[in-house]
Amino acid sequence: MALVGLLIPCFVISFDITHSCQNTDNFVGASSPGDIVIGGLFSVHGKMLHPEEHPMRPVIQNCAGFEIQVFLQTLAMIHGIEMINNSTLLSGIKLGYEIYDTCAEVTKAMGAALRFLAKFNASKDTVEYKCNYSDYIPRIKAVIGSSYSEIAMAVSRLLNLQLIPLVSHASSAEILSDKIRFPSFLRTVPSDFYQTRAMARLIHRSGWNWIGLIATDDDYGRSALDSFGIQAMANNVCIAFKEMLPAYLSDGTINAKVNQALEKIVQETRVNVIVVFLRQFHVTKLFRKAIERNIHKIWIACDNWSAAVKITTIPNIKHLGTVVGFAYKSENMSTFHDFLKTLHLQPTENNMFLKEYSVLLSTCAHVEDQDLNKCISNYSQENLIYEAGMCSQSWRDDFLMANIEPGFIQSTMLAVHAIAYAVRELCKDRDCKNPIAFAPWETVKSTCSRKCRPGQMKKVSASKHTCCYECVNCPEDHYTNQADMDYCFLCNNKTHWSPVNSTTCYKKTVEYLSWNDSFAILLIILSGLGVVLIFAISTIFTRNLATPVVKASGGLTVCYVILLCHFLVFASTGFFIGEPKEFKCKTRQAFFGISFALCISCILMKSLKILLAFSFDPKLQNFLKCFYKPVPIVVTCTGIQVVICTFWVIFRSPFVEQNFFIRRVIILECNEGSIVAFGVMLGYIAALAFICFIFAFKGRKLPENYNEAKFITFGMLIYFIAWITFIPVYTTTFGKYRPAVEITVILISNYGILCCTFLPKCYIILYKQETNTKSAFLKIIYNYSSKSAGCLTVSQISLESNCTTPQYPITNSCCKAEKTSVNGNCHSEVSKHSLIRENVPPKNTAGTISRKRLSSI
Repeated sequence: MALVGLLIPCFVISFDITHSCQNTDNFVGASSPGDIVIGGLFSVHGKMLHPEEHPMRPVIQNCAGFEIQVFLQTLAMIHGIEMINNSTLLSGIKLGYEIYDTCAEVTKAMGAALRFLAKFNASKDTVEYKCNYSDYIPRIKAVIGSSYSEIAMAVSRLLNLQLIPLVSHASSAEILSDKIRFPSFLRTVPSDFYQTRAMARLIHRSGWNWIGLIATDDDYGRSALDSFGIQAMANNVCIAFKEMLPAYLSDGTINAKVNQALEKIVQETRVNVIVVFLRQFHVTKLFRKAIERNIHKIWIACDNWSAAVKITTIPNIKHLGTVVGFAYKSENMSTFHDFLKTLHLQPTENNMFLKEYSVLLSTCAHVEDQDLNKCISNYSQENLIYEAGMCSQSWRDDFLMANIEPGFIQSTMLAVHAIAYAVRELCKDRDCKNPIAFAPWETVKSTCSRKCRPGQMKKVSASKHTCCYECVNCPEDHYTNQADMDYCFLCNNKTHWSPVNSTTCYKKTVEYLSWNDSFAILLIILSGLGVVLIFAISTIFTRNLATPVVKASGGLTVCYVILLCHFLVFASTGFFIGEPKEFKCKTRQAFFGISFALCISCILMKSLKILLAFSFDPKLQNFLKCFYKPVPIVVTCTGIQVVICTFWVIFRSPFVEQNFFIRRVIILECNEGSIVAFGVMLGYIAALAFICFIFAFKGRKLPENYNEAKFITFGMLIYFIAWITFIPVYTTTFGKYRPAVEITVILISNYGILCCTFLPKCYIILYKQETNTKSAFLKIIYNYSSKSAGCLTVSQISLESNCTTPQYPITNSCCKAEKTSVNGNCHSEVSKHSLIRENVPPKNTAGTISRKRLSSI
């Protein structure tokens, strides 16, 4: 602790204090001249002395209860003004100050306000009554204060007469934001609206809904109760009781009211949370008695006392319960700490507060730091002269620093800087060393930063002052609809959006693959062309029913079934277009899946039939004969798909979903319900197609004019390529065109199988009619059968000869290229004549085989 000896003559102190208000200059607590003077209103004393129950004369009385924390606020104002005067902010313009003590009383504050309104440089402190004060120059340009909202309301109404700005560092009542009633009131702390809203939300989220309220019976307390009541109702919090305490300590009923409030708390046993809107000295009195009565509750503190040093140092404060509160923002206090360390160097002639503090230190020199606050507050200005003697005292720097309430110090210095920045703007084009350069009402319009427009928000700049900020545009999906907003409101991202710098949110448009969409129209046309192609093929096949090509295709019934499946697949694309409905979503995939499975099942049956008809391997032929049951194959293969789709629709049914993840639109789409079921449905079709592909591939070398297998193979290849491509494209596509991806793949695969299955036959029917005759088919089949039979016989002879040298050379053209070896030891060739003579049946056997093949097909 820094100790500096200082000798103070008591007769000077006695004279100043006993004659504290002999004239108006004695009324000033602290002052300093300047080109521009700023007024200050602080409740340096907690109460005003009233020697009589009812005042008989209009005399301003002395005060009692020196408040160290408020005294520090006056020092913060002085320090802020000195910092500005020592900087280049105002470039040669000096700020002065006049600070008055309100003693926490409206009456005394009004007396100071009257002096603020007095005309500048007048011989007497007189206030002129005028109709227009635009050119009136009072003694001060702006006022900082007061410590309490009730005083601020009264003083602000009086200063409104000349629109002198009142910048409060502590008054937080919500009503003061009303610019109709308080047009010149400004503040560097937030309104109680935000505090009460935060309190109500805290209580609600903590699961508390039955609480009590205690507030002062003044404008501040009533305003806070009204504001909190609205917020509590919005958050489903109920108020069990409300207790009001007298606003002034000088009120004789205060002890009785405190006891009454505590009795109510004890009676309401179910109330464990108490919200307290009181001044610091009320809270101190309330908590001391609550500790005596062993009351243990959760106390919700307002910003007025949540960080008060005198409350945190109450003995046994921990026995009171839990205190949760909201406090003002604060920053680095190092410069103010340095100022306090040099406080003993400050002159006391024009600072009555500092002079009184020094006397109090002398009076309480015997007291330890922990009790010094109580000792100082117990003395009044009247009895101080009897206690102080000719003595030396030491400045207790650590004591002052321990009593700093950073939030209030910060807001006080911000108020000083706010006024300084306003003066700087006004003095850019005028000589402000002349006190009549501007009137106080002009500073109300002057700001450090321009007003932010709707669509913008305030962003505090690199400066430490909250009055100086930048206007930044609201980002996407945020908006502001008023000027000078502290933050941007978030749009409801599900239903609304907004661009950068927006003043409102715009409703998202609902989108889906509609019938009038250009891409949808193209897909519809392609589907329609597919239907036309099906009808054309049906007509061609019907008119050529008796021709070998149609008969070789399985007959008109099989062809009609396959063409009907293709028609249904083309028709299913219509379920993917238009506004998604519950029925559409549940039907479209099942409709397509069952139709396509039926189509592939019929083609699989045809592939088996072709392979059976032209297979010369006895083992394979026997297997195929056992397996080949056309109707059961088709019914079973299709039935499995029906079961899959039925289970899908019953247990994980597709449904209509709104997709909100795209900024400006809501995508109305079908959610498939189960990706697994969707994959199983497509996978089953792929499995059928793969089996069909294997069988068709084995029969790819059948007679030229009769060979469907080769084209079925091509059709299945097109199907595989289309659906393999579908998987990555579909999973990475978002938006209304996602169904179009599936439609495109359906069309490609359907066109591929349809064209490969039927167009080669239509070509033969229409353009190669000479090959579409029974004789032509018999000839082709006879040649193929003869060749195949000869090759088969060669294979058998080679096996039976056991590698012996044949007696006849081979000249059969079929077997020239086919050499059969057994165990890798030898190979042989047999002539056609020897085959006919020794092993081959009579010549009419080939014809018999041909007829059998044809009839079996």
